[in-house]
Amino acid sequence: MAGCLVLLAAAVVLGVRAAGREPTVTLLANWTGRDELNLRHAVIEPFERKYHVHVDYQGSSAESQVLGADVEAGTPPDVVVLTGPGELADYAGQKQLRPLDGLIPREDFSASWATPLADGHVYWFPLKADLKSIVWYPAGTSERGRLKARDEPAQWCVGMGSGATSGWPGTDWIEDILLQQHGPRAYQSWVSGRLSWRSPEVRQAWTTWGRLMGAGTSPALLGRTLQTGYAQASAPVADVPRGCTLEHQASFIRTQSTAWQRADGRYDPSSRLIPGATADDAWEVSGDLVALLHTTPQAERLIRYLSSPAAQRAWAAAESAFSVDSKVPPATAGPTWHRTLATTLLSPAATHCFDASDAMPPTLRDAFAEATIEYLAHPARLGALLATLDTLRQAPGQTWLPSVCDQASAPAR
Repeated sequence: MAGCLVLLAAAVVLGVRAAGREPTVTLLANWTGRDELNLRHAVIEPFERKYHVHVDYQGSSAESQVLGADVEAGTPPDVVVLTGPGELADYAGQKQLRPLDGLIPREDFSASWATPLADGHVYWFPLKADLKSIVWYPAGTSERGRLKARDEPAQWCVGMGSGATSGWPGTDWIEDILLQQHGPRAYQSWVSGRLSWRSPEVRQAWTTWGRLMGAGTSPALLGRTLQTGYAQASAPVADVPRGCTLEHQASFIRTQSTAWQRADGRYDPSSRLIPGATADDAWEVSGDLVALLHTTPQAERLIRYLSSPAAQRAWAAAESAFSVDSKVPPATAGPTWHRTLATTLLSPAATHCFDASDAMPPTLRDAFAEATIEYLAHPARLGALLATLDTLRQAPGQTWLPSVCDQASAPAR
């Protein structure tokens, strides 16, 4: 009888949806596969049960392209989750986004996460966050061993491939090096378009990365780096003998990579391994940011739900990820590496700076990613690459974020 009742209830739900009587909200994000299943189980299904609103979810690894086509066609989703505040700021400038005033608890998120634009409105907030100023290494690797591996390009686990967005692991490297070498003030100036790409600070970040990667020195190493996808870059760390030792990658890789799970991956703050680092407790961060494109009662209800501590906590638990909602404290259980990363993300003493390329105008972001690939193959072309990026920086009509660091005035040590 219980089984029959469950089937009957499911049939009624499907019948109501088919008749169009259940309100629907459309949601676009980049989660597919296992990530999509986690999202549905932890976030979407509880929302649907509680509010009797159907979520029409679309997941795509080419999310930016899908959203651009939908907006151009005049059929945007109600709600979108993007990793790039620069892209969202561009849509806000086109009047495609709706302000979230009164819909989200702004006081629960710091200004680096729910950034007010020049008009004073907030247009997005984070559903989940990751720390990026991290270098992973296998448990049992001594500090001396890590420093030795740092200076051997083949010991870095690097994969630049990521489909339409290939090259972003290189942008992460250069951004983090600039932040650690020159601090949040220089980083903020660069991300807001005021610091030239041809400046000594930016050039030093590129050349430091080039030396660590052995840019232009080994065709075999270059081939491995360019032909490997970022998600597979850590695979050699679990080989016997070990194929690489260190990986500069965001916090999400620890749970997504079976190689790091088998190697019991630990981490150092990247400042301990980046040559010439001077910044004090400065961290590059990234996030999946929720924005509203079409205002309906059910879309507003979904926005309120996703910004609630309950939804933030549920998604973080399902993904073994992190929330930066001040009302969702780090879990006291779990592995040490996870608890310390969660604490760092919420620490008021730390300086958190949003991923630079994600915060830049989309055209510059994409050109930056392409340039990192070109530089690895032809480091002698750096001057021309930086000149091209600087020309793009000065192009008129671009939207720049007023701030990407929550303590941009923090001093260097």
